[in-house]
Amino acid sequence: SLTFLPKQSRIERQKLYGVMLGFQAWEQSAGVIVFPNIQLLASEVSKLLTKEIKRTLSGKPAEEARLALEQLLQQKGEAEDGHLLLKSVYLLSQTDLRTVWNIIGSGLPAALMQCLYLFFTFPLKKTSDGETSEDDTQTQEMLVKIMLNMYREEEGVEELLAADKLQSLIIATASLWDQCSHSWKVPTGRVLRTISKAQTKNSIVYLQAVDCIKIAIQNLFKVADTLPACDVCEAVSIVLCFVKDSYPISPALLTEFENNDGYQLLLKILLRCEGLQQKGDPYLDEILDMLTCLTTCGKTELKVSGNIVHPQLPHFNFEWTRSSGMTVKNLQAFQVLQSIFQKSNDQYLCERILAAISTIWAWDTVNFFLLEWTLQPINQFIDIIHFKPHPVQVQFFKLVESIVLDLSYVPHEILKKVQCLIKENIVPFCTLTALQCLLTMTKKDLLLSDIFRDSGLLGLLLALLRKQAKILRKSGTEKELNAVMLKMVAALTVRSVRNTVVLKDYGMVPYIKIFLDDECYRSATLSILEQLSAINYEEYMSIIIGALCSSTQGELHLKLDLLKSLLRILESPKSHSAFRTCSGFNGLLSLLSDMEGALQDPPSGLWTSIGQTCILELVFYTLQGIAAALHLDPVNSSFFQRNGFFEKMAEDLGSLGCFWTQGQYQISLSLEKTRTFAEFLDAAFCSSDPFPMWLKNCIWILNFLDHMVKGTLHLESYFKERKPEMGEASREDQEGPQDQEEWETGDYTIVHPGAVCVMVRLLPKLYKDGHSQLSQEIQCAVADHIQSLVKSEKSRQVMCGAGLLSTIITCCEDAFRNESHPLHLPLNRVFEKLASQAIEPNVLRYQIVSNESNLLQWCKFFCSGASSLQGLQIVPVSSSPWVSRGSALALQTAMSLISMTSPRNFQLPNTALAPSFVEFDMSIEGYGCLYLPTLATVMGPSAEKSVSGGIGTGTRMFPPSSGLTLSCWFLVSKFGLLHNSHPLRFLTVVRHMSRTEQEFVCFSVSFLPQDLSLVISTEEVEFQPLDIMEPEDEVLNRSPFPGQVQFGCGKLLVTGQWHHLTVTVAKEAKKNCIVSAYINGQMLGSAKVQYLQPLPGTCISMEPSSFIDVYGYIATPRIWKQKSSLTWRLGPTYLFEEAISVETMEVISKLGPQYCSNFQAVQVQGEDQYSDHNPTSLVAEEKISFGINAMCSSLTTVQDIKSFYNEVDGRLIAKEIGINSRDSSTPIFLAKNIAGHLSGSLRTIGSVAVGQYGVRVFQSSPAATSLNFIGGPAILLGVIAMACDDHTMYAAVKVLISILNSSPMSEKLMRRMHGYQLLAYLLKMKTQLLNDRILQLVFSLVGTAELGFESSVIKNYSAFQYVLCNFELWMKAPENLDLALFSHLVEILQSSRDGCQNAAVAYQVQMVPKLIFLFNDPEISNSRITVGCTLLSHLLQGYFNTRDVLRIGLFLVYTLKPSSVDENHICLDGVGEMPNEALSQTSGRTIWLRNQLLKMLLDVMRSDKLHLSSEQQEETFLALGPDWFLLFMQSYLHSSTVVLGIKLLLCFLHNRLLLNKFKEGIIAGHWLENSCAGVTILMDNLKTHPPVPDNGSFLIFGFSVLQRCLTDHVHIPEVYLLVAGLFLATPPSEPPEKDLESMLQWILQHHLMENVLQIGLCPEAAALLLEMRGANMSLYEQEEWCLTKWNVIQFLSLIYHIYTQDPVWHCSDFLKALAMVAFHSGPPKGGAEGLLTPDGPAITEGKGCLDPSSLPLLPHPAKKQVWDFVRVLLMDSLVNIPANKQGHPLDLLLEASLQDATSDQKRHFQTKVLLSAMDVFNVTSQGEGKTRPRESTMPVSMINIAYFAQKLVEKLNGSMFAADPKQILIFSAKQIEAPFLKRKFSSMPCTAV
Repeated sequence: SLTFLPKQSRIERQKLYGVMLGFQAWEQSAGVIVFPNIQLLASEVSKLLTKEIKRTLSGKPAEEARLALEQLLQQKGEAEDGHLLLKSVYLLSQTDLRTVWNIIGSGLPAALMQCLYLFFTFPLKKTSDGETSEDDTQTQEMLVKIMLNMYREEEGVEELLAADKLQSLIIATASLWDQCSHSWKVPTGRVLRTISKAQTKNSIVYLQAVDCIKIAIQNLFKVADTLPACDVCEAVSIVLCFVKDSYPISPALLTEFENNDGYQLLLKILLRCEGLQQKGDPYLDEILDMLTCLTTCGKTELKVSGNIVHPQLPHFNFEWTRSSGMTVKNLQAFQVLQSIFQKSNDQYLCERILAAISTIWAWDTVNFFLLEWTLQPINQFIDIIHFKPHPVQVQFFKLVESIVLDLSYVPHEILKKVQCLIKENIVPFCTLTALQCLLTMTKKDLLLSDIFRDSGLLGLLLALLRKQAKILRKSGTEKELNAVMLKMVAALTVRSVRNTVVLKDYGMVPYIKIFLDDECYRSATLSILEQLSAINYEEYMSIIIGALCSSTQGELHLKLDLLKSLLRILESPKSHSAFRTCSGFNGLLSLLSDMEGALQDPPSGLWTSIGQTCILELVFYTLQGIAAALHLDPVNSSFFQRNGFFEKMAEDLGSLGCFWTQGQYQISLSLEKTRTFAEFLDAAFCSSDPFPMWLKNCIWILNFLDHMVKGTLHLESYFKERKPEMGEASREDQEGPQDQEEWETGDYTIVHPGAVCVMVRLLPKLYKDGHSQLSQEIQCAVADHIQSLVKSEKSRQVMCGAGLLSTIITCCEDAFRNESHPLHLPLNRVFEKLASQAIEPNVLRYQIVSNESNLLQWCKFFCSGASSLQGLQIVPVSSSPWVSRGSALALQTAMSLISMTSPRNFQLPNTALAPSFVEFDMSIEGYGCLYLPTLATVMGPSAEKSVSGGIGTGTRMFPPSSGLTLSCWFLVSKFGLLHNSHPLRFLTVVRHMSRTEQEFVCFSVSFLPQDLSLVISTEEVEFQPLDIMEPEDEVLNRSPFPGQVQFGCGKLLVTGQWHHLTVTVAKEAKKNCIVSAYINGQMLGSAKVQYLQPLPGTCISMEPSSFIDVYGYIATPRIWKQKSSLTWRLGPTYLFEEAISVETMEVISKLGPQYCSNFQAVQVQGEDQYSDHNPTSLVAEEKISFGINAMCSSLTTVQDIKSFYNEVDGRLIAKEIGINSRDSSTPIFLAKNIAGHLSGSLRTIGSVAVGQYGVRVFQSSPAATSLNFIGGPAILLGVIAMACDDHTMYAAVKVLISILNSSPMSEKLMRRMHGYQLLAYLLKMKTQLLNDRILQLVFSLVGTAELGFESSVIKNYSAFQYVLCNFELWMKAPENLDLALFSHLVEILQSSRDGCQNAAVAYQVQMVPKLIFLFNDPEISNSRITVGCTLLSHLLQGYFNTRDVLRIGLFLVYTLKPSSVDENHICLDGVGEMPNEALSQTSGRTIWLRNQLLKMLLDVMRSDKLHLSSEQQEETFLALGPDWFLLFMQSYLHSSTVVLGIKLLLCFLHNRLLLNKFKEGIIAGHWLENSCAGVTILMDNLKTHPPVPDNGSFLIFGFSVLQRCLTDHVHIPEVYLLVAGLFLATPPSEPPEKDLESMLQWILQHHLMENVLQIGLCPEAAALLLEMRGANMSLYEQEEWCLTKWNVIQFLSLIYHIYTQDPVWHCSDFLKALAMVAFHSGPPKGGAEGLLTPDGPAITEGKGCLDPSSLPLLPHPAKKQVWDFVRVLLMDSLVNIPANKQGHPLDLLLEASLQDATSDQKRHFQTKVLLSAMDVFNVTSQGEGKTRPRESTMPVSMINIAYFAQKLVEKLNGSMFAADPKQILIFSAKQIEAPFLKRKFSSMPCTAV
């Protein structure tokens, strides 16, 4: 830091020089140089400057000091210059606040104030040039800024008080303003204002002490009249600043100002300022602003007593206690302002005064009341306001407006004076402005309208308007005043019915109408008339419609204004009726008629001078008026549609000139690129495409119609920003593309369907010569847009009701008929989409005939009922042009019909056709229902009959005594949200007793979506809104059973599908009932609940004169209103007064929702000639309470209901809908009670739709149904007859089958006209056109196409019989369709669920004979036979019957060849391996076919699926007879056939009952007799009767013949296996190896032991095995065959050891057979010739007895096995079987012999038997001690020994025992000598010895 030495002048100057150099470097370095202590530096520099100033001024006069000071501070370029010192202080003063404080502390503020005083008061003499140099200006600016920086701080002001220069300067500004330096006026003012803002208490005391303000005011008074007003204002503003700024600190200066007449000074000076507004003096504004602020400067609040005059605005609130600090306390200051306004007419001053008053009001609302209750400025200003300039008047009345608008206060006194001003009308402009002020106020609140009416202003204005209406000729202000008066009257009548009534009572309506013609009055006039509509819509409508109709063609603006007014009124639904009754529709359509040719291009006539933009705007508002009158108004919509106004609209729009009306045929062009309708809108109005004006107009009109379709036209305002050049701005207002996108998403619904018909009518007229390409392109775009409008199902249904189909065929006939027309395809698509929902028969007939007129001839032919097909000429399959064209037309017809009849979504088979329904949409209003009046009326004994409604005679009691049933079809389109779920209320029954107000719900059925449950309630609940309904827990239930039940539905409900709901309530004793619920025939549950109470609510008795009214609701009534997204549809609904059975419910469900009757003559769909034809009654007539079906419905009115039915129902319906009971115009949807004509007591008249927007009715009549009224299936058969290519054929068959599957009536017609036979004939004639797709269609017709997805049961018997089972048809078809057919039949027959039912149907349609007939075809291939046999197998397994078995058996006999043909020489190898080769080309075809059929029968009999009872087996076996089986075992037949025949026979013989009958003998020839049962009828019909052979009856003993047959086939090993299986009671099966030994071992190991133990071994089979042993002696010498035969004996021996105790071993047949085998083993080689031939010659007897030694030895050890087996049996029988029993085995063996055996052979055989017996006795006697015999063996052996001895003696006597006598004696001796014989001998008879 620098150390200054003030005592040394030289050193100070050196230091000063260093400081200046440092600041110069600092300034040039941009702050890079940093001073270590800048505050100290600032202090020192400031002190230096102060000393220099004081040194300069010291001892010099003022003027000389002023000059020296100027020289000191000027820039001289020297280092010691004071300017640099000043600049240094200037730079330091701008650093920070602490530095400034150091500068202030240096004494510089007082020095600089002295400098300022000298500069201000002592101006320099002007130089020669009179200009101030730039350096002087810079020095002045630095000096002023230093002072401003110091004096804005209170410390700086305090420093000034030490000197007297502040007072001197203030006084100098007040007295020497005109003599001071001109260049220092502004800087001095700035410095003094800065000091004023920084005043302190000390400064105020100082100024007050020196009478600064007083002296200044006195001086100003002296110069006020002499100085210019602007100079005085500038001087006064400085003084006034000190007064105003000091008041927050101390009021002393203000008091001094007031005491010295400061306000008079201000008033004097301000009044001198008139005219200064042109100069724009800022000091005048400053004075007025400060004076305005002084109004709030006061010590105490004003205390005034005011009175609020009522009425006031509702939101006005005045609080006296509120104090914001900005209230008026200084009335003297405000009086200055008020006086100035009163005394001056200067515009600027007056405007500033009014602005100041507005500012004061804005500070605090109370200020208005303080001023108005004291000085009354506004009140006084009104008296003089008309003298003020016009802008001041306008501003003043704006200020008056703000009292009401901003302060919300009604100043009644002020308004009265304003009204007086208006009445006096001194200055018209003032009157006009005052009216505009009141007009603005009136719009604030309706209260003002009442105040102005009560004050007489309304009457005043009406009187003036009446006068002006009469003379309506003045112009200028008077005209403007009239307009404002009309606007005022309009404002007074807005929303004020009383004011409107006053206007009408004054008789002003005719005079008001006069002002309509002048455009300047029209807006207000229309507003008045619009208010008039509030009390009389008819009068308004008559005026507006009359004005529209009476206007000329050139008065377009008048029409537009009238239409816009009409649109505003039509926003109220109440005006629609008046519009209709006042011929509003005719009036608006007449406007369109008057504009005929107005849009021609180029325009002509009167329209030349009128722009087409205005014309198009008029068209828009006309259509908008029509749309507004139709919007949500069913009465007007019905009226407009019924009277053909849409057709007239189309005609009028078509005559505007922009549409084509010449009627010539347009040329069809091919379009390379097409644009959408939205793109056309963009291209026409948003781009530079050179579209012709006519096309733009057409697009605009179509766009209007498009918005009318969507119901948004009345909301649009296209022409608000529309420009003539059709620029972007106008395009922003329209929403065409956006709407199009929303239509694509299906967000819109068609509101006015008639507008779509108008678009279709205009479609052919979108054409103009010279623009063919563009015309056709826009036509296609519009057609595609129309097609997009009917994208949703709901839109299609709506358009069907509007008659769009008939419009298409009448107005677009050329396009519809001509296939090459560009509109043909889109229009045809629209037609098909709509026809799938509903179409009239005549329209459908036209559509079909337009495609192919020849179909009519086919239809007549097929419908003629001709029994023959003679004369039927089928279109040939050819490529000729005529045939190709006919096929193309047939294809087109078929494709169109397919599109019209194919289901649009998945439905159950019985709901494929959408039924008529009522749709309930809860998203619009939250309610919508069907109201059923007078379900029942319970009458007291003395009640009047007139109180009851309904139809019928008698009283229907409620609740029913036996129960009730609700049956309804429904479809849920969309469920509501879970948090806002809305139940589906299927039925709610409500009742109430007369003379009471309460209504009670006694029965309800509803579905709760949130938990997917069905709720059924029988408890009594009060019928009241949802928000006040009692919780369920609070309902009192006196019954031990619950009042409601809830059943879960799970996943049974699927959105978009029709479901059938049945709820039965079966009444039981003790006031309870059983409630059951079913959906689609599937039970949801059953529960016991309380039954309905006899009386409603808590009533326990009923007065004799009272009655109970019972009515019902379907869906949600208004009282339960609740918005939701739920949408559902109701189909046929019935209420029965009994609990129907489950069978009845299933029949009702099968009938489907299309059924429309009363279940009195029911025939279920699908019933055919094989079912019961007799229609049955499901429900008794008197039990049907009501039946509701939307098909049996119509539109009516309350008056018609009262006239046709009764007064009671009419009143009830009117009350429920909410209309007058005498209404005759509101259309009411009435679904009649279809049971109303049935016998029984009183019933409801039907149901009425309640809910204007939430209920929609659709009467379904799809093409599949309408087709029945114009020929039905006959037309479709005609299409098939015309087909000559596979595509056409497929399409024709598809549409036929689609209709037959969906329409029950079509199916009945098809059967009645024998259509299935015709179809089969047509398919047969066009076999080459058949393919797999057509076959699949036939499968779907039969009902078996969807295998694996749904039931495969055959539903259409006729189609199955005549088409599908016409195998001759399919055998000739290409692509092996027959194989595909057979495979399909196999699949449906082997189905585990439906196979048996399908087999039964196949039996009824005679499928087996048809298949057998195919087998006779020599060209049939192996693969077809295989599939056919498989089919036969499944047929018999599914439905086994002897008739089909006989047919197959007969054919099998047919396959047998004569006995001369030995089939064993035919090789069958490879026959079955050629599947595609005809059997006629292969050898052994008959054998292979026969075997396949036998295998099939065998598989059927063995099938696990078929379990035939014993009776069925017997029936089948006896029907065929044993001889039929034996036919297939003949010797010449092929071995494979024999094996199969034996298998088949033994399959039956496993039944022991049949085996016994087979053995005992059965009459032969049954198979032939049974097969010829129906032949006699055929023979009787023949002219010549051929002789029928008499076969006769004879018995066949089965086993005897079977034995003879089997002897021919002993070489077949399988035969032994089969017989062994019968022997072991084991069904045959296939062993792994085929040799005999292996097979016998296999069956021995795998036989069913339990069967043997249960039923025993089969002796007949054992006998067969033994008899086959000796069948062929020619093979005896062959070792192989001997081994084979004896292996059989070994097999029997093994069986014997397993089942020793089985009775078969002692059976006579078995023993005889065994004896025969043993007999064969004994004689010589030649002794047995001819034994196997049954008819051979007898063997001659031998000569005498042979010596045993001469008998040949057995040549083979296998023969020994026979006798070993015989010995085993003999031992068992002699040991265990007593001889006293008849038929002892020993006796049977001895006596057995061949019929032609010789004596030697017999002797040899018997000798061997006796010797074997002797060996047995020898063995038993030797081993008696070693082995333990069986129980009771000893006595049996003794008896048998005696018996044997007797037989031995007999044979010896008969020379039949050729043994050694010695051997006999030894045997006898041994037996006699036996010890045990001695002990027991006495017990033996003597003869035995």
